[in-house]
Amino acid sequence: MTPRAEELLAPAPEAPVEALPKPPTFAIVITAYQAADTIAAAVRSALEQEHSAEQVIVVDDGSTDDLAGALRPFDAAIEVIRKPNGGGASARNRGLEAVDAEFMAILDADDVYDRRRLGAIAEAARIRPDLDVVTTDARFVVEGERGDTFSGGTPFAVSDQRTAIFETCFPGGWPAVRKERLEAIGGFDEEMRIAYDWDCWLRLILAGCSVGMVDAPYYDYVLRADSLAANRTASLWERVRLLEKARLDPHLRESERPRLESAIHWRRSEALREEVRAAAASAGGRSRSLRLLGTRDVDLRARAMAAVAAIAPGLARRVLGVPGRHA
Repeated sequence: MTPRAEELLAPAPEAPVEALPKPPTFAIVITAYQAADTIAAAVRSALEQEHSAEQVIVVDDGSTDDLAGALRPFDAAIEVIRKPNGGGASARNRGLEAVDAEFMAILDADDVYDRRRLGAIAEAARIRPDLDVVTTDARFVVEGERGDTFSGGTPFAVSDQRTAIFETCFPGGWPAVRKERLEAIGGFDEEMRIAYDWDCWLRLILAGCSVGMVDAPYYDYVLRADSLAANRTASLWERVRLLEKARLDPHLRESERPRLESAIHWRRSEALREEVRAAAASAGGRSRSLRLLGTRDVDLRARAMAAVAAIAPGLARRVLGVPGRHA
């Protein structure tokens, strides 16, 4: 499907851009861990794209379930890479090494592409060859039911992408990325377990990449209670970590630093409030809240929540509306 001009959201090009005579090439990389129950649907959606990918690569990140059996019907159509378990970032980096196309398109093993997705991305990349990261909107899927779109809660940033990325992960977790630009920044940070996608897009954008989005929900993003990102406290602190890393990014401009510091302060406060909530609901919540009182660079509300939880845990549980045990 060719996106209408109004459907492609992207910053204005910095210089005149001439459309390519044909789209660039794409490889779809599917990273999988313990995904035998869902991988077939993901692979099938990649193979049934109206605009075919040059490669469909599955990276098995050390699964112990019967992922190999689930992939067997697709043996002739896909490339399978098996590696010891190292997390999502290492799996994506291993997939990147196998990509022979110009773009690496991302698909998680429990998600699916709409048949039109790669064609929409390919046409957008043809029209705007200055874009290094191209995505589509996504639709959240909870217990088999499609719900809200990603952009409905996280609007795509058309302008000021260099600082907007400090505040929200507006590209989502599933874009297509130009291989040479991804390699130039060293790929995904394998020390990060949760927010490695946001960290990667941030580094790409600071390095000069622009992001475009086809404004159509052509990706089904399945929300699972057992996913790493479902641990909200850990996820929030990982966001703090990626922003603190950005302080040392060689491409960060001094004029951008105040907005980065503001984002760090906001995220630290958000993470502390969530951790206080978790502490209040746990055994030993009082001592845990006392330790949290020492957290620096947070707002007064977060610090006050920690103080109440440390001094009067029962009151904190009632105020926060959380169940709990005796401290």
